[in-house]
Amino acid sequence: MKKEEIHLWDIKRILIGQAPPEFLLEVFIRSLVIYLVTILVLRWMGKRMNGQLTIVEISVMIMMGAIISVPMQLPDRGILQGVLVLFITLACLRGINWLAVKNVNVENLVQGQGIILVKDGVLQRKELTKIKVTNQQVFEILRSKNVFQLGKVERMYMEACGIYSIYQNNDPRPGLPLFPPVDETIFDGLQNVPTGEKACNNCGLVHPNVASECTNCGNREWTKAII
Repeated sequence: MKKEEIHLWDIKRILIGQAPPEFLLEVFIRSLVIYLVTILVLRWMGKRMNGQLTIVEISVMIMMGAIISVPMQLPDRGILQGVLVLFITLACLRGINWLAVKNVNVENLVQGQGIILVKDGVLQRKELTKIKVTNQQVFEILRSKNVFQLGKVERMYMEACGIYSIYQNNDPRPGLPLFPPVDETIFDGLQNVPTGEKACNNCGLVHPNVASECTNCGNREWTKAII
């Protein structure tokens, strides 16, 4: 569109564009058709598209956002082009999933693998650093599951799709308290605080006595472990 064709008070151009008003009815029909085809394609993509998405599925969703907008809105583009691209996308997703089922290496390549974030009540600092997740982010997730001390956690995984799985110890050991730093007064009401046991502020490893540095991560800051 040329610069001289743009006028601030051109209401028809702003509301309808350069297409005739009748094109609004066509947009309605195009949108309805693409919407129904999109539902059909999503249904064939499987139940996982309704839950947590993998990297491949997120890529498909991003592509679909670009695919369906063109045949719905542009008068010079036909609907069949958009429908064809939708089905090509479906075929690619199904093909990659089929390969992943047949070959674990393909699955690991496109989906990734789960990561251990907490093991036997101790934060796996190397893994957290790799995926750029902070201690407080882990603590927030645990608090949302009513876990307020790290010794109660047997295992915490970050699954390949990005969700967290937490397995708690039925007989919790003393561990690092997970209360927010802004709530320092919470310690005043805590019960059953193990005498003499300290937890590393960085990784949560519990020591019977305060050492000069944590044998797990080298940290020198400590807090009292709780049950």
